Parts: sequence; C-alpha cells; structure tokens
Amino acid sequence: MSAIAELSEERVVEGVYAVARKQRLRTKGGAPYLALELVDPSGRIDARVWHDVELLDARFAEGDAVRVLGRVEKFRNRLQVDVRTLEAAPGADPAEFAPALRRDADELDGFLEFLAGEISHGGLADVVTRFFSETHHSYAGGLLEHTVGVATICRETAQLHPRLRSDLLLAAALLHDVGRVAELTSGPTFRQTDEGRLLGHVHLGLRMVEERSSGLQRDARSELLHAMACHHDARAARTAEAAVLYHANHLDAVAATRPIPD
Repeated sequence: MSAIAELSEERVVEGVYAVARKQRLRTKGGAPYLALELVDPSGRIDARVWHDVELLDARFAEGDAVRVLGRVEKFRNRLQVDVRTLEAAPGADPAEFAPALRRDADELDGFLEFLAGEISHGGLADVVTRFFSETHHSYAGGLLEHTVGVATICRETAQLHPRLRSDLLLAAALLHDVGRVAELTSGPTFRQTDEGRLLGHVHLGLRMVEERSSGLQRDARSELLHAMACHHDARAARTAEAAVLYHANHLDAVAATRPIPD
C-alpha cells in the first residue's frame, strides 16, 4: 500500500484510495482522458488515466473506493499519478479514506477566529465576519486546516514585510477557498456539485464575495477579488498581496502532502 503523503517522483503506486473528483476531458488532440483526485488519510493527489479510458471509466464513479496501480510523475512542478490500471474496491468504505486532520479541530477553530479578528480594516473585517457566520459549519476537515495554514503563513509574511497590506492579504487568505463550500458536497470524498463541476471553486468564490461585499470600498473590493482570483495562477498576479497568497497556498499544499523524515 502506498500512502499519498509518502509518494515521490518515479515511484510505483499500488493501493486503495477514494476518488474525490472525476472528470472526463480531452487532450488538445481530441483524445479522451480522465482527470482524478485521489485521497487517503495522509492527503490527496491528482491522477490521470491516459489509456484504456473507455474500459476504466466504466469501472468506477466519483466517490468510490478504487484499487490503483500506476507511477508518480511530475507535471508543472506538482506530483500526479499516471494510472496504468484501476478497478473498484467494493470491500472498502470510501469514508475511511478521508484525509485526516493533523491538528485538533477546536484548536483550528480558535485560530480561525483569531486570524479573522486580526483584520483592522472595517470593510474587509465585515466581509470576512459575514462569510464565517454564514458558512462556518462548512469549514470543516481539510478546508479548515488549509485555510488556517494559508492565513497563518500570510500573517507571518506580512509581519516580516511591513510594506504588504496585511488586512488585504489576511482577508484574501481567509476567503481564497470559500468557493469550496459551493463546489463540493459534504462527506469524506467531497464530491463536486453540478455547479462546482461547471464553474470551479475560484469562480464560485469570486461570485460569493461579490454578492456579499457591495458596501466595501471599490478599490479594496477589486484588490480582494484579484488576490482570490490568482491564488492558483502566479503569472496573473498584479499585486504583491496576490503573489504572496499564491505562494502561501502552494506552500501549505506541498507541506500537507509530503512525508516528514524520521
């Protein structure tokens, strides 16, 4: 069995995982392939099925537990699994493969409230407070842990570099993944909703913030939306805060899926 957190480039993968996301896409040449996200208690990783797509696609659905054989490769600086073969694992419970929290949930909850309270800009603080009062119940598990991690990295970076607008950066960090609550259903494998599959969490998050920030000053609102929009695309960042959020998001994701040497 290969735990996701222990995977490295060129390593053979053999194990049972839950399919948190499944999409059927096409290459530029028109060939079909499957884009997957596999999860286990140690983390999550992207996977691709390039061959025998019709055959393998029929063997499982999003949310199923599957037995996978493949090889780890690196694509755009991120690890992903090149799946050679895959089949349903009917004897496995997908709920058992939900990524586990590495920190106490109550402790994370307290950190989230502390970080939100660090925002002194009245308009930005109101937007963040409004979101957490409406969606706090959805900030569970990996989303809560990741949000606290990214926001903490951003807060510390702003303290090291005072020229950064800390209120803007911290608000963007706390809200950057808010679209996940609309993109994914609850549950151990967090299946995509129909809206989430079509629009994705970045677009959904931007729309949610736009709907709830009409009273925010236009410049602050635009900067907040820009930083959120770029948290997966460093090349699109036009402000220092947007660039820092991108790197904080990437750093937390890498740290969460790499083993700690003995």
